[in-house]
Amino acid sequence: MIKLRDIAIPLAVFAAALGFWEWIVAWKAIPPYVLPAPSAIFTKLIEDRELLFSSLLVTLGVTLKALLVAAVCGVALALLLARSKWLERALLPFAIVLQVTPIIAIAPLLLVYMRPENAVLVCAFLVAFFPILSNTALGLASVDHALRDLFELYRASAWQKLVYLRLPAALPQFLTGLRIGGGLSLIGAIVAELAAGASGQGTGLAYRIVEAGFRLDIARMFAALALISATGLAIYAALAGLSHYLLRGWHESAREHGK
Repeated sequence: MIKLRDIAIPLAVFAAALGFWEWIVAWKAIPPYVLPAPSAIFTKLIEDRELLFSSLLVTLGVTLKALLVAAVCGVALALLLARSKWLERALLPFAIVLQVTPIIAIAPLLLVYMRPENAVLVCAFLVAFFPILSNTALGLASVDHALRDLFELYRASAWQKLVYLRLPAALPQFLTGLRIGGGLSLIGAIVAELAAGASGQGTGLAYRIVEAGFRLDIARMFAALALISATGLAIYAALAGLSHYLLRGWHESAREHGK
């Protein structure tokens, strides 16, 4: 269970940082087109709430859709790789190539062949896919040998081994990959939206940042960036909560977290 001090201390530090930022801007008389104060950013967030929150829904929708597809495809491919070493040797290099290729280099190419919304979705999917695949495959391969021998002793079927042994063993690793993939899917969506926004296309938050940059509306840029950061924190918190809920009854990591 999360203690009050675990929330109060970070919030106090964050509030102190915002207060220092506000004081520096006022003390140095920094123009808002150079560095807006937190109060100015908050005011802009309220003034442009309809525009910014509608763009937030677009970015969030793409992020969650990409994460869902990456989770389904990652688990499905991990199960296939776990059943066939030959298939693992054949397909894993392609997954690694997609992971190590910078998404900022892929996004403009995808925009040539796809509609902007589809290109953003594919970019977000690509960066979230590999962590889920690799972590799930690692979990499926990390079954305790004693438990494996026990299932062999009782002549368990392949289906029983999968459902009662391998999938529970892989669940902690899968949830770790899902938490990583959640943040990366948001990053992939933002990167692709930046590429689409640079060409005058798109409606997500990153596009609003590009648009505000052209207009030198620095306060709106910071407001959009604040919404992106808050979205990333919310996604991580939701996935961390899901992980704790699924593991709290039996896995040591969740038990230690709950102390």
